[in-house]
Amino acid sequence: MALDLLLIGLAVTLFPLPVMAFVVVLASPRGVRKGLVFILAWVACLVLVITLVLLLTGGEPPEPRSPPSVAALWASLVLGVGLVGYGLYRWRGVRSGAIAPKAAEKTSATAHEGASLWSAAVLAVLLQPWGMVGAAAATVVQADLSDAGSVVALTAFCLVATSSLLVMELSMVLAPERSAGALMGLHGWLRRHKEPAVIGVCLALGLWLVSRGLYQLAG
Repeated sequence: MALDLLLIGLAVTLFPLPVMAFVVVLASPRGVRKGLVFILAWVACLVLVITLVLLLTGGEPPEPRSPPSVAALWASLVLGVGLVGYGLYRWRGVRSGAIAPKAAEKTSATAHEGASLWSAAVLAVLLQPWGMVGAAAATVVQADLSDAGSVVALTAFCLVATSSLLVMELSMVLAPERSAGALMGLHGWLRRHKEPAVIGVCLALGLWLVSRGLYQLAG
């Protein structure tokens, strides 16, 4: 479980769309405050999903091969197939020119021009990669709250999944002038390489979830 959550957390924090939007939020007036609200809403989504799963399981993992355990494996497998399918869809769209590169720029412009504290929170919820968070939820079914290792793994997942946002927020607090230029440079790079990044993250995580799900279902 710990390895799966680590990989999912890395995919979440490296997913370029929320990172691009967060950079623009930081660059807007009162950006540090808005960034903090964005992070709090982001973490709240993760904690809420984990809490709901733990309430359903009672904090104890289901027995191997029991219906809840098998259902969680199938859910993880289906989400993995969905991520692979989405990555291939984006790849085909780039090759055919069907995916408009201006979509992310429109989102960024909205975040910069009209973002309030409330809209920063809403943006964090909307841009949460819910397919990946769903895969994390299917993995959290295995968590045992009586085991300190499981608690550490859940906490580490939330930190890893938020790490890119935390680093950018802290950099703006500690060195705002130097960080502003670096972050806008990052935004420009991501805008040029957004599609390969989205495709790579989705395919890598999706293939991992599919292979792991098939192995555990057949084992």
